[in-house]
Amino acid sequence: MSVKIEEIHFSTRQMPSTTYILSVDQGTTGSTILLVDAEGNIVSQSYQEFTQYYPKPGWVEHDPDEIWEVTHNAIGEVLHYLDRTSSIVAIGITNQRETTVLWDRTTGNPIYPAIVWQCRRTADVCNNLNTENEITDTVKAKTGLVIDPYFSGTKVAWILDNVNGAREKAERGELAFGTIDTWLLWKLTNGTVHKTDYTNASRTLLFNIETLTWDEELLDIFNVPKPILPEVTSSASLFGNAKISMLDGIPITGIAGDQQSALFGQLCWQPGMVKNTYGTGCFLMLNTGADRIESNSGLLTTLACSLDEKPVYALEGSVFIAGAAIQWLRDELQIIETAEETEGIAVSVNDSAGVIVVPAFTGLGAPYWDAEVRGAIFGLTRGTSREHIVRATLESIAYQTADVVSAMMMDADIQLEKLRVDGGAVANNFLMQFQSDILGIDVERPTQIETTGLGAAYLAGITSGVWEDVNELETYREIDCLFSPQMDSSQRQVKLAHWRDAIYMLSGATQGE
Repeated sequence: MSVKIEEIHFSTRQMPSTTYILSVDQGTTGSTILLVDAEGNIVSQSYQEFTQYYPKPGWVEHDPDEIWEVTHNAIGEVLHYLDRTSSIVAIGITNQRETTVLWDRTTGNPIYPAIVWQCRRTADVCNNLNTENEITDTVKAKTGLVIDPYFSGTKVAWILDNVNGAREKAERGELAFGTIDTWLLWKLTNGTVHKTDYTNASRTLLFNIETLTWDEELLDIFNVPKPILPEVTSSASLFGNAKISMLDGIPITGIAGDQQSALFGQLCWQPGMVKNTYGTGCFLMLNTGADRIESNSGLLTTLACSLDEKPVYALEGSVFIAGAAIQWLRDELQIIETAEETEGIAVSVNDSAGVIVVPAFTGLGAPYWDAEVRGAIFGLTRGTSREHIVRATLESIAYQTADVVSAMMMDADIQLEKLRVDGGAVANNFLMQFQSDILGIDVERPTQIETTGLGAAYLAGITSGVWEDVNELETYREIDCLFSPQMDSSQRQVKLAHWRDAIYMLSGATQGE
């Protein structure tokens, strides 16, 4: 089964003669190309979607060649509007993480469709590995991750074991493995560069985040041959020069996985700074600097973007359903027509009248990690209205975020003062104000919310000398709105208690278990 959505968006504004950075933001459903000027402004952008394949229940695949095709086409749309006196001085890449591609080094052809991060086909393999405590402890100690189909390692082994002759070719070094950044880099350089960066490598289950190297013991655990692996370097590096006609010779100087790129795009470069991306789900990331913090609260330890060969660590918590809950209101319940109208509906009532929505449609993510639980609505009465359900659904996004923030503060032993936010849902002023209220801290929304693509541009620009350092980028950062808490502490605690009671009734989970 496949779903094809034909959608192309393009926008531009009048551009002065200057130098630019091209940012390739390759996401799960489409590719966004940004043209960023020397003052950090997005002056032009293009977006194209591609096909989602669901060959079996729980399986998700992409066509790597189609990903390259739509990315290439979107680049062409942006470049079409360049002034003759303009020049692109660097290219940055950010990408959907964990999605796995294997291809033939000679022909450049993928040997199997890309297995997407959402795909659960290797669940049984992961379950078997998780029965051995020594293995799970080793994996967590070396990678900061848990053994789960989400990550790349078991996907690689599955392809090698299910494509005729693939494992033998891999052992001989005839195949190449990469996450999507590596695949795009290979295509942009016409098959001459096989590299990735620390952030993407850290999501494979194969990379030691202490030594910053592919780990022999991990490769043995996941049965992945070393000859297929790309070279790994800092996110801010010269990865190679483009060798396609419209970008020939332009250096590729920044690469990062999407959430780490968004962290950098939000300029959360100092330890203790946090961003939350509100998309289909929510992805919170806390920069912990040189300190690797092991979570006891259901979070992951991962690598953030670094500007040199030294590791920068982060804590990450993932909420599975955020914006997807608004889509549920629109597409399944059909009680709204557009996501934009939810703000007005929510503020039309004083509160949710005791209604709590727990949108655990695919289980609960951090910090609970309960894959079996399903969603529920609590507190329904004869007086419950459409408005109360819509408001409670928006509130659920903020509550889930609060749970992850609480876990982060517990693990890192810090008190957060501000949350930087990005993603489509941050346009909802009610949600952002409620988020500030329920956290009891300021929530900062930037003027430019395409922070994932901006992060890749910033990495590329610093490496290529467009900007001297992150401090210079701070001078260009503009704040659209700062939301400050208006709810008193006692009311906040009552609301959080009601939310967590609902979670407990649904799954028996308590935070930190």
